[in-house]
Amino acid sequence: MSRRKSPVMREGLADLLGASADLARAPTSERTLPVEALRPGAGQPRRSFDQQTLTELAESIRTRGVLQPLLVRPVSGGHEIVAGERRWRAAQLAGLSEVPVMIRELSDQEARQIALIENLQREDLNMLDEVDAKLELVASTLGLPAGQARSRLMQLLREPPNEDHVALEELFASLGESWSNFAKTKLRVLNWPPTILDAIRAGLPYTLGGVIASAPVEAQARLLELARQGASRHELRTELRRLQAAQAQERPRLQQVGRVLSNRQWAASLSAQEQRELEKWLSRMPSALQRALG
Repeated sequence: MSRRKSPVMREGLADLLGASADLARAPTSERTLPVEALRPGAGQPRRSFDQQTLTELAESIRTRGVLQPLLVRPVSGGHEIVAGERRWRAAQLAGLSEVPVMIRELSDQEARQIALIENLQREDLNMLDEVDAKLELVASTLGLPAGQARSRLMQLLREPPNEDHVALEELFASLGESWSNFAKTKLRVLNWPPTILDAIRAGLPYTLGGVIASAPVEAQARLLELARQGASRHELRTELRRLQAAQAQERPRLQQVGRVLSNRQWAASLSAQEQRELEKWLSRMPSALQRALG
């Protein structure tokens, strides 16, 4: 079922989609503020900041300064960063005591949407952060609770064209892709195991997560441990091949044991002593086999 959006909401979102490129359209004031007078936005969509790129940006700031002002809004006790937290962090690494800012009066919803859009324009944005950010914009555009955006996108892939399709086409055109491609391809990452998604949100590179997610479940914990220790994509793939080869060697022996144990003629030929030894061995069987036998 499509949902009717209010004109005010649609126009407000359209304005915000262009805000990061044309902030001067709205009343702003530009000045400098001490770095300690600023605080990260409570709704910052970016969960991790790569230390190497921060260091490189800090070196650039030492040489040329902060070229693009931070967008901030006044809040109780100071100013909150809406867009530019990465520049703020790098400026502190560079030893700056103050940074240029543009101050703009924004509601919580407006600040959140601008922060999402600003982060989506970053080339180094984590894939999972990108997916989460775009789903939140989808929810805002369609007037849905955030948790329903994903399922609504999948429904729209099967529905004839309606006003929700038009709204999404306008939204994703401003983001440089089609909403249908996003729904069909990038949303798949959310099907990965929760442990891998948690690791990516904590900073694990998406490319490493993809290798781990494609591995058999029994190998994922080992690969995840290696990735956290700094293993490269090539090293993870090498370890995965080793684990798969070892498993392939074990499988024929397991199958052979199963065939012998299921052979009634062989079982009937056992002596009393051999039967007691077998029962003793079976009492120490692995828990996985005990569960399978019920």
